[in-house]
Amino acid sequence: MPPNSGVEAVVLDVLGTMVDEPGGLRTALREALPAADEETVERLRTLWQEHVESQQRRIADGSRPYADSEVIDREAAERVAGHAGLTDAGAVDRLATAGQRLEPWTDSVAGLARLAERFPLLGLSNASRAALLRLNCHAGLRWHQALSAQEARAYKPAPQVYRLALDVVGRPPAHVLMVAAHAWDLRGAQRLGMRTAYVRRPVGDPPLPSDDFDWRAGSLAELAEVLTSDRGGG
Repeated sequence: MPPNSGVEAVVLDVLGTMVDEPGGLRTALREALPAADEETVERLRTLWQEHVESQQRRIADGSRPYADSEVIDREAAERVAGHAGLTDAGAVDRLATAGQRLEPWTDSVAGLARLAERFPLLGLSNASRAALLRLNCHAGLRWHQALSAQEARAYKPAPQVYRLALDVVGRPPAHVLMVAAHAWDLRGAQRLGMRTAYVRRPVGDPPLPSDDFDWRAGSLAELAEVLTSDRGGG
């Protein structure tokens, strides 16, 4: 099979795949709680992530009405502040926006630029529209278009989120590639017939032995090299 056989557009997850979400949360927690040791920072980061994941699951199963990522992040920040005894309102406000100041992985910006030479590129994120705009600006991520799951009032892996990208691309799912560091995200895309590429990051959800993705790469740079190669490509 040619390196980029049949791929006409590339859709990339953002949180964890393009930017270091856990690392950014740790940085924000250290800033808000300078006296906290690393064990405490990690415990609070886990508390934050558990809240976000549990609320997204509640929205998915219909036990909670849709709330965008900024609302859920604010709840997570307030929960963390309560556990840590943080009462400075300004510090809590800044902590609530930590997800908008995440740093890109070292190959993210260059990898996007290389892919953009060959394909239309779309970011597809569970971050809200406003949060995604600020995050893209902070991290220097440049897309042809960035889409927020807020448009579908759902969170990945709900099928309506992937349909946002498919509707914009206007091509059959089999010609659209979903790239992520999370196997659960790729499985969601697969269920709609999209092509899939797993990119290994220090964080994320590694594939199971039963996962059958079209590509697996050690980095975005490696994947970009394969997809933009002219060796037999068309």
